[in-house]
Amino acid sequence: GALEDLGRACRAIAGDDGAGQAWCAANGYRGYTSYASLDDLTWRDPAFADLETRLAPHVAAFAAAAEFDLGGRALALDSLWINVLAPDGAHSGHIHPRSAVSGTLYVEVPAGAGPIRFEDPRLPLMMAAPPRSEDAPDDERAFIYVTPKAGDILMWESYLRHEVPMNAAKKSRISVSFNYGR
Repeated sequence: GALEDLGRACRAIAGDDGAGQAWCAANGYRGYTSYASLDDLTWRDPAFADLETRLAPHVAAFAAAAEFDLGGRALALDSLWINVLAPDGAHSGHIHPRSAVSGTLYVEVPAGAGPIRFEDPRLPLMMAAPPRSEDAPDDERAFIYVTPKAGDILMWESYLRHEVPMNAAKKSRISVSFNYGR
């Protein structure tokens, strides 16, 4: 199926991308990402072109639900990259500037791979706010954790700070991340 094809493509490209491997080694990224080395995945393998086609209606639905006024135009894919997060690997908190919608398709998620953590954008402004109760609704929490499974697609507005805590699985977690803009 489509996920298996993406998994094979991710592994093959990760094995062949010397520039990406070098960037990961130089920057302490445990595993592999094509973020800093490749911008042509949809041309390299048909599995990524198929993914772009499949993502389009999901991104359009997200933009509509977020009440974006796009003037009748659709958001466009501006970057797509592979993540192979090795055991004990993590990805520190960050945002995706110059994009409107960001997201990740989870291709392989071994047991113990852990969640992605989203940070309430108000957090830096809360200063002396008391902690939230344990049963507070998600929209009142400082952090929300989502533990994905293979095949899940998560999307969020690109300003939302997020991070991937340490991968405690014995195998790598494979995902494909993307940004859409105007």
